[in-house]
Amino acid sequence: MPQTITNCPRCKTRVPVEFQQVFDLNVDPQAKNRFLSRNYNLISCPTCGYQGNMATPLVYHDPEKELLLTYFPAELGLPVNEQEKILGPIITGVVNALPNDKKKGYLFRPQAMFTLDTMYEKVLEADGITKEMIQEQQKKLNLLQRLMSVTDEGRVELIKQEEANIDESFFAIMSQLAQATVAQGDKKSAELLLAVQNDLLEHTELGRKLKKSASETQAAMNDLKALSEKGLTREDLIQLLLNAPSELYLQTAVSMARPALDYIFFQTLTERLEKSDGEEKRALIDLRDKLIKLTQEIDKAVQEHTQNTLALLDELMNSSDTAKALEEHLGQIDDFFVQLVQSELQQARKKSDLERVGKIEKVIIALQKYTAPPPEIEFIERLIGAEKDEDRDALLEKNADQVTPEFLQIFDQLVKQSESQHQSAQMVELLKKTYKQVLRFSMKKNLAA
Repeated sequence: MPQTITNCPRCKTRVPVEFQQVFDLNVDPQAKNRFLSRNYNLISCPTCGYQGNMATPLVYHDPEKELLLTYFPAELGLPVNEQEKILGPIITGVVNALPNDKKKGYLFRPQAMFTLDTMYEKVLEADGITKEMIQEQQKKLNLLQRLMSVTDEGRVELIKQEEANIDESFFAIMSQLAQATVAQGDKKSAELLLAVQNDLLEHTELGRKLKKSASETQAAMNDLKALSEKGLTREDLIQLLLNAPSELYLQTAVSMARPALDYIFFQTLTERLEKSDGEEKRALIDLRDKLIKLTQEIDKAVQEHTQNTLALLDELMNSSDTAKALEEHLGQIDDFFVQLVQSELQQARKKSDLERVGKIEKVIIALQKYTAPPPEIEFIERLIGAEKDEDRDALLEKNADQVTPEFLQIFDQLVKQSESQHQSAQMVELLKKTYKQVLRFSMKKNLAA
C-alpha cells in the first residue's frame, strides 16, 4: 500500500500514513472487509500519541451489488466543483478497470455520502444489515464499554439492571472483542474483558446456562479422552453414553466418537439390550433410539457439507483465474476443504485422470499462498526450533535483514498472545528466551550500524 505524509491533527507533526482512497471489490475482493474495519489511512503520531483516520476523499465500488459510493470530508472545506475535480479521475479509474460487458448504468450515477457513517451503513445495507441492526449492535458495544469502566461492585449492579439487554449476540460481540485485544497484545483490556465475562456468567441467567453448557461439553470431551488413553472399547463407550448426565453431554460425545458408532457398535449394543431387563433394558432402548437419530443427523450434515465443498472445489477448478476465485471464497476454506482436496487428488491419481489432477493441483498451489504462515512467523518457528543458542545466532546472522522493527513487534505480540492463551509454560519460556536473544542481536546490529 502506498504511503503519504500528513500533519498530525493535534500537534501538526509530519507523520507517514499508509494511504488508500479506493476500495474496489472488482480488483480486490478483500477491500470491503478492510473498509468496514476502518483500519486504513491511520495516523499514529509518535510525538503526541494521537491516533485516528486521516481525512481524505474515498470511493467504494462493489460491481456485484452495483454500488458506487463517494465520500468527501467536509473538514477539507472544498467547494463542490473542486470536489468533483478530485473524485472524477478516481471514478474514471474504477470504471476503466471493468471489462466492457460489466459496465452498467450505476457507474454513471455515483452516490455521494455526506458522512462516513452513512457510507458504512449503505455498504452494510446492501448485505441485508439494516440501520436498526447496526444501532442495536452499537447499543451492545456501549453497554460493554460501561461494564468495562465501572468498579467490580458497580459492574454487578449494572449487570442486574441491564440483564434484559444481555443476550447471546452480546456474548458473541464480547468474544470477538476479546480475541482482537489478545491479537493486538493489549493484555490490560483482555484481562478486563475476562473479568466482565466472568461476572456475566455468574450474575445472569443466560450466563449461567452458557457456563453449564460449556462445562458439560468439556466434561464429555475429557471423559472420552480419558477412556481413549486407556484404550476405548465398545462396551466402555456404551456405558459412557448410557451414563450421560444431559442431552448436551450425549450430543457432544456422539459427535466426537461418531466413527466408533459403526455396525459392530450397534450390534454390541443390541446384544447387551437382549440380555438385560427392567429399567436397564428401557434405558438401553431409549439410548439406541437417540443414537440412531443423532448419527443420522450427523451423517446428513456431513453429507451436505461434503456436497457443498465438492461444488466449491469444482467452481475453483473450472475458474479461469483460480487464485482470484479462491480469494473470493476464503471464508469457506476450512480444514475439511483442505482434507477433501487431498482426498480428491489421490482418487484422481488412482484413476489416472490427468486433467482433473492438473486442475486440483492448481487449486492446491493457490491454496498454499493463504495457508502458508507469514515469513515472520516462519522465521520465528525456525528460531525456536534451533537446538542451541549458537545455532540461533547463526540463523540471525544469516537472516539479519529480516530482523526489523516490524519483526520485533510481531514477535513481542506472539509472546504476549502465548501468555494470555495459557500455552504450556515450557513454550512460553522458550518464546521469551528466543525473543530476548533476538533483541540482543538487534541492538548489536543497530550499534554496529
